[in-house]
Amino acid sequence: MELNKWRLLDMGRRNASYNMALDEVLLEVRAKNISPNTIRFLQFSPPAALLGYHQSLKQEIRVDFCKESGIDINRRITGGGALFFDETQIGWEIVCDKGFFGSNVANIKLFERLSQPLIIALKKLGINAEFRPRNDIEVRGRKISGTGGASDGNAFLFQGTLLVDFDVETMFRALRVPIEKLKFRELESAKERVTCIRWETNFTPSTDYIKRLLRESFEEEFNITLYETGLTPEEETLLKEKEDNFTSNEWIDKIKLPSNDKDIVYSLYKTDGGVIRTTLELDLKRHRILSALFTGDFFTYPAESILNLEAELKNISIDPVIYEQKIEEFFEREKLYISGIKAADFVSAVDKALEKLSIMKSSISLSEANHIFTVNATFSEIREMKPKHLLLPYCAKSTTCGYRYKKDCIECGNCTIGEAYKLGKEKDMWVTTVLSFEDLIDTLKELKSKGVKSFVGSCCEAFYTKHMEDFYEVGTPGILIDIDSTTCYDLGKATSAYRGSFENKTELNFSLLEKVLNVL
Repeated sequence: MELNKWRLLDMGRRNASYNMALDEVLLEVRAKNISPNTIRFLQFSPPAALLGYHQSLKQEIRVDFCKESGIDINRRITGGGALFFDETQIGWEIVCDKGFFGSNVANIKLFERLSQPLIIALKKLGINAEFRPRNDIEVRGRKISGTGGASDGNAFLFQGTLLVDFDVETMFRALRVPIEKLKFRELESAKERVTCIRWETNFTPSTDYIKRLLRESFEEEFNITLYETGLTPEEETLLKEKEDNFTSNEWIDKIKLPSNDKDIVYSLYKTDGGVIRTTLELDLKRHRILSALFTGDFFTYPAESILNLEAELKNISIDPVIYEQKIEEFFEREKLYISGIKAADFVSAVDKALEKLSIMKSSISLSEANHIFTVNATFSEIREMKPKHLLLPYCAKSTTCGYRYKKDCIECGNCTIGEAYKLGKEKDMWVTTVLSFEDLIDTLKELKSKGVKSFVGSCCEAFYTKHMEDFYEVGTPGILIDIDSTTCYDLGKATSAYRGSFENKTELNFSLLEKVLNVL
């Protein structure tokens, strides 16, 4: 096969199972050296919500909404976060022998090199885009393409999306992850974090025109000649064999969370390479980790390495010395590369999950402990600080209450906020309502300036996930208790909640709040 002559593959709009199965086929046959280096364009019909390889369906996709809206749900063979792929978007892929680019190990420099053709094509449209580590292509800080990859032997697949037009509302309602990742302190709406060709140019080029620009850019940047053709007979046969698997629930929902009737600890840990969600099944009597599950929006090469790491932690002692050694030895032995994540990050993620054991005090169960989050200190350390400040979300006040958008409460008894105010005062605590994200940050900074050492608050898991860095940046240790009902994130109202104008009502987990305050 001539190194400078590549295949251009464009199968048009296809459903999610076809596109995802074909990804695996193309990578597999290229690894066997029985197919040429390939540039592929892909599109979806119907629209699709696509999980990253390491993600849990339950955690990342709003399944009911997708089913009601005719949106396909599937799982990629590549890592990264969940994606919404409507019929306007264009996917692009490089399926190539590793030797062509002279790199056997995936790294940021290689990602940047592989992203250049798209950047060049966008410049031809008058859009000045640039690569942003670890895997985004942005226009003035706004994401216009996300990328990711997978490898098999001496071959790799690198892929990305190109946002031509963009249905923000549907994306928010189909996916959980993008909402959680948006940082509303820095932006007012999704359009200020994500962009598309139409928004940047005020017109929508035809699909054929965009593909022609991409083709030219791949040829120029990689010094190759593209010839358009279809699948080989070997690929056609393999695709027929694989597609059934990609339609199966076993594939789509392959990352299973343990059932709630087991002793489970759970945590979220933010790294430079993405969020690690850690779920550990424990045998408390024998003081052992029975199984580990790591999910999240990170990229692993090869993808199966996380499964091997999980296997490494089966039936080992909870002793930190032992699991730290296991994780570090695995990274060293397997030469594991995860963009932006080191062995120490997985150790910290396990530490964070096992911290839940220390929360089991008095009447707090392990399942309840999983709905408690801590920032800037452990639960035990904050407990020793004896926090006397309680921060409550305005969204749990009655929508008809005259005090919904005020920082105080008359304790009328018509919502859980009033009960929480009363309980806090009984505990000799200073209690206030947080009216917006900016009000939260201002309140925390004010408390810190007054020498307040710790606080207790209430928020949903999505809010905590999105704003972990902000809490750590302020620096005040805190205990956060998950709310007990549908959130603004579930309803696609994150922007209004940020601004303090969310019009639905949530509920505090008052019983858990009471238990926490009783042990402090």
